[in-house]
Amino acid sequence: MNPPLLRIHRKSLLAGARQAEGVAVVIDVLRAFTSAALMIHLGAREIFLLAEPEAVLVLKREKDCLAVGEVDGRRPPGFDLGNSPSRILAAGRELFAGRKVAQRTTAGTRGAVAAAGQSQVVILGSYVTAGAIARYIQGLAPTLGVVSLVAMGDDALEVTPDDEACADYIEHLLTGRPYDQTAALEAIVQHECAQRFLRGDQDHFPPEDPVYCLQHDVFDFVLLATQEDGQLIARPKYVPKIGKPWT
Repeated sequence: MNPPLLRIHRKSLLAGARQAEGVAVVIDVLRAFTSAALMIHLGAREIFLLAEPEAVLVLKREKDCLAVGEVDGRRPPGFDLGNSPSRILAAGRELFAGRKVAQRTTAGTRGAVAAAGQSQVVILGSYVTAGAIARYIQGLAPTLGVVSLVAMGDDALEVTPDDEACADYIEHLLTGRPYDQTAALEAIVQHECAQRFLRGDQDHFPPEDPVYCLQHDVFDFVLLATQEDGQLIARPKYVPKIGKPWT
């Protein structure tokens, strides 16, 4: 059932992020917000979300942040890691435990920054946190009015099936609207957004990355992004499954 008074708005790309209102779920499956969830899982304390790579390097220098992300899919000079879930996992807790992270990506973090300007709440959206996102939003009802599901697409300029399907899945969890996972996976895997990884011919697109990005409901936390002293910072909010207390 749709929670009382809940209205879901579907948006796409950077223009859609700028129009988001209410609770904005900014979705970047391949790969920004899968990467963000994995870094938190590996012990990172918080993630600064940034639109420009130069700002990442400033925080690396001034706040001893790990610099993670990409420009055109590639790790920029001075960054510690690119935007790769498989390589983040390979780096492990030894790198991330207790650390602050500054993250910049072409679609995801730019979308989060854009959405933060007019939304009440910004949530980082991915398949790996989708179930927790739905539970968190349901926990806000009935006072919640609008949920904006913003699929960021490729470079925040081109609609892609991975982010749109993740938005479909979250909407399904919230409302019961039909969702066909088999059809979604087929569309995602056949699209260039996944094929550029699966071909395995570009080092900055590891073929393992889509395997991690397309797993559902792996983590029992949402990544909530809030403005603090002019910075957009994401931290986890744990939303256990029914029968467990919230923490």
